[in-house]
Amino acid sequence: MQHITDPIDCRLLDDFQRDFPITERPFQVLGDALGLDETEVLDRLTRMRATGRITRVGATITPGAVTASTLAAVSAPESRLEEVAALIDAEPGVNHNYQREDAWNLWFVATGPDREHVNETLARISRTSGLRVLDLRLVRPFNVDLGFRMTAGAKNVPSARKVDASAMRDGDRCLLQTLSSGLSLVAEPYEALARSLNRNVDDVMARIAALHTAGIISRLGVIVRHRALGWSANAMVVWDLPAEQIDTAGPALAAYPGVTLCYERNPVEDVWPYRLYSMIHARTRNEAMDVLAGAMELPELAGARNKVLFSTRCFKQTGALIQAREVAA
Repeated sequence: MQHITDPIDCRLLDDFQRDFPITERPFQVLGDALGLDETEVLDRLTRMRATGRITRVGATITPGAVTASTLAAVSAPESRLEEVAALIDAEPGVNHNYQREDAWNLWFVATGPDREHVNETLARISRTSGLRVLDLRLVRPFNVDLGFRMTAGAKNVPSARKVDASAMRDGDRCLLQTLSSGLSLVAEPYEALARSLNRNVDDVMARIAALHTAGIISRLGVIVRHRALGWSANAMVVWDLPAEQIDTAGPALAAYPGVTLCYERNPVEDVWPYRLYSMIHARTRNEAMDVLAGAMELPELAGARNKVLFSTRCFKQTGALIQAREVAA
């Protein structure tokens, strides 16, 4: 765990996790806001990436906007945990893989350009591991804009934007895949991105702006590693509610302070009855449980059974797979 004590680094992470400038020299814009020169901004971000405090400066893509994805889980015997985790990590479409405290102990997100690709990933994992895979498909999100403040104060999380998938144009999938992997930490990162795609930089910046406006890019900015920065007590809390109650319970839970993600997923009959999912990212277990205790008092959740699954280990955390690797190559 690496707490940020430098006030400039705190501001760099607090102020630029979203709405990153789409301009020729964006790091100079950051420098002007922080009272630094461009080189020092780049040096600080390069250092924080090298020490694991940030993963990249780039984009996150709205789930389901132009790709398919699902949350999945397997119940791996303790003696096979490392082996099964490695099998899951080896899949290019898997972009998150966590161990959680439950009989269903490996939880991962499978992504791909379409549902068929995701289905094939899940089938391959089941076949190679010999284990059943729970396919917990997203029904609707209530809050999926994850951000973390280094300093006290309310998070600047914008309200959900409507996604206009019709904004996609030829070449955008490749652009999104590269952008979600991260911009180069150089003075003119969009120029470097355009060169890597053999495209015009003005066109690239215009497309990024259009995709952001359309809600396809949910967030453009500094992507932090929350566990490395102190949010190490992270609990997925699942709620057993009838479908008709989700309309009111979902928005209420998403708005509760301390709940960082909230969404509805399909249950699995006779195995996994939970429909409403929430994440609590906290610095201690006690802090997380305090948030949960408050959420349980919401009238919209009255009487709802829940299960708490703390994450204990992160095996993989990368950007989503937007197009098949053979196409990208």
